[in-house]
Amino acid sequence: MPCVLGVRQSATGKIWLDRLDRPALNNALAITQKYGFIDLLARVLSARGVDEMDAEAFINPTLRALMPDPSCFTDMQRAAVRIADACFNYERVAIFGDYDVDGACASAVLSRFLTALGLSNRIYIPDRINEGYGPNATAMRNLAVEGISLIITVDCGANSIDAITAARIKGADVIVLDHHQVADENLYKADWLQVNPNRPDDLSGQGHLCAAGVVFMTLVAVSRILREKKQPHIPDLLGYLDLVALATVCDVVPLIGINRAFVVKGLQIARAMHNPGLAALIQVAHIGEPLNTFHFGYLLGPRINAGGRIGNPTLGAQLLTCQDHIEAMEIATLLDELNRERQEIEARQLQEAEMQIVPASIGKGLASSIVVASKDWHPGVVGLIASRLKERLNRPVLAIAIKADGMGIGSARSVPGINIGTIIADAVAKEWLEKGGGHAMAAGLTIRSEKIVQFRQWFEEEVALAESKTEKQEELLIDGALSAAGATSQLIQVLEKAGPYGSGHDAPIFALPGHKLVDIRKVGNGHLSVSLAGPDGKKLKGITFRSAGTPLGDFLFSNRMNTIHLAGNLTLNYWNGYTTPQMHILDAACKN
Repeated sequence: MPCVLGVRQSATGKIWLDRLDRPALNNALAITQKYGFIDLLARVLSARGVDEMDAEAFINPTLRALMPDPSCFTDMQRAAVRIADACFNYERVAIFGDYDVDGACASAVLSRFLTALGLSNRIYIPDRINEGYGPNATAMRNLAVEGISLIITVDCGANSIDAITAARIKGADVIVLDHHQVADENLYKADWLQVNPNRPDDLSGQGHLCAAGVVFMTLVAVSRILREKKQPHIPDLLGYLDLVALATVCDVVPLIGINRAFVVKGLQIARAMHNPGLAALIQVAHIGEPLNTFHFGYLLGPRINAGGRIGNPTLGAQLLTCQDHIEAMEIATLLDELNRERQEIEARQLQEAEMQIVPASIGKGLASSIVVASKDWHPGVVGLIASRLKERLNRPVLAIAIKADGMGIGSARSVPGINIGTIIADAVAKEWLEKGGGHAMAAGLTIRSEKIVQFRQWFEEEVALAESKTEKQEELLIDGALSAAGATSQLIQVLEKAGPYGSGHDAPIFALPGHKLVDIRKVGNGHLSVSLAGPDGKKLKGITFRSAGTPLGDFLFSNRMNTIHLAGNLTLNYWNGYTTPQMHILDAACKN
C-alpha cells in the first residue's frame, strides 16, 4: 500500500498508509458507479471488505438477513428445552452473572424474559474482590440449597467445573451461556449444557457474540419452543435489544455480522427510552444528543461498571431490570456517584503509579515494559491504571493491587505486536503466577507479593524478546484525505451509513493535509482542544484525548501556528443546541 503524504515517521512513530490497495480501489469505484454513493463512503465500505454486490444491504443491516438459526449452536436445542420446561413448571431460577457491563446486560435480559413469563428468578453477581471472577463453589452450592432448581450462568462458567459440580451435587441443574474460550480438557470433563460459540466443538461461526448476544439467541430458541407449545404472551425479544447493543459495544466484540444489526436496532430502541433503568442512566450522564455508540462505551458503560469495581456488584443488573422510574433514578444516581469516586481513585492511583516509574527510569530510560504495584490500591481499578499508562507510554503495562493477605490482583494491557495473553499464560506455567489468563491485548492475574520484584525482571525480558521478533513499524491506515472545508456535518452523517463503528469495524481515519494549527489548549483530564485552518482559511475544531504529556501532545504544542499534516476520525459535536463537525485527532506529522 502506498505511503500517504510521504509520512514515514509520525508524531507517534507510525507510517501512514492508504487503507485501500488496487483491488479495493476498483471495488470502491464500482460501488460509487452502481449506487451513486459519494467517493469517501465507497472507500470506507471497500476498505472494510464490503463487496460491490453487498454494499446496499450492508448499510441497511437487518435482523432478518443476519440472524443465524439458533439450532446451529452446540447444545442450544437441549438448553432451550430445559429453560422452556422451567417456564412451564414455574421453577425457581437463579442467574449467575459477571460484574461487568456484558454480565449485567446478559443477566438483565434473561431476568426480564423470565419475569415476563411469571417465573421467580434472582440474579447473583459475585463480589470482584472476595469471590473473584465467575462461579465459585460456595455461592453455587448455596443457591442450590436455598431451593433453586435451575442455575443459568451468563458471561461466565465456561471453565468452572468445580463450582458447577458443587451445585449439581446439591440437586440443581446448570446451563452455561458464555462466550469465553473453553479449555479442551475442561469441555470434555464437563457433562452439563453449555451454549458457547467459542467452545471448540461449536460450528456456528458466531464467536464474535458477546454474552448478551448469546443469551438473546438462546431466548430466540426458547421462544420458538414456547410458541410451538401454545404458550400465550411470549415477551417481545426486540424490546431487549437496547441492552444487547449496550453489551456488544462495551464488551468491545467485533461489530460484524449479527452484531451490527444488534447495535443498529438496539440504538433505535434505546433512544425511545422504554427501559426505565437505561433512561435514568442517560439522564444522570447528561446526554443531550442522539444516543450513539460513544455514549454506550464511554458514558453509560463506565457507570454500570462502577458498581462492580468499587461498590455493590449487583447494582448494574438491578438498574437494568428495574421497572419503577423513581427507584431507577435512585440506583442510577448511586452509580453516577460511584463512577465519580472511581475516577478520583483512578486519578490518585495513576499519580502514585507514575511516581513509581520515574525513579526506576532515571539514568537508563524506560524499560520495555512497566510493572507497578501497591498495597494501597483498589483491585477494581488496576485495569484502568494499566490502560492509562499503556496509552501514555506506548508499552505493555501491568498494575497490581496487593491485598492484606499478601496476594496481588493484577491487570495487564499491551500494545500491537506483543501478545500479553501468551506471556501471562507462560508465567502461570512457570509458576510466577497463581493464576492468570487473557488475550493479545489484555490479561488478568493473581501473584504472591513476594514474587513481584523477580517477576518484574522476568516480564521485562519476555517483552523485550517479543519486541525483538517484531520488527515491523506500526502503521496508521488512512481511508482518504479531505480539507477542513470538506469536513461537514452532512459528510459525517453520510459516513455514518457505513457504521456503527467499533471493534472489528474501525471508524474511518482521514488525513488533513497541510493544515495550520492556529490554537491549542488543555481542556481537562489531559485532553487537548485545537483549532485548524485549511489552505483556504476554513477552520475545523479538533480534540485529542488524554494526550497531554504524550509524544502526540508534545508535537502539537511545539507546532502551534505551523502547517502540519493531521489524521483522525470525524465526529459531530453537540453543544448549546448547535451541531458542528470536529476531528478526533489520532496522529500528526511534519509537512515535508
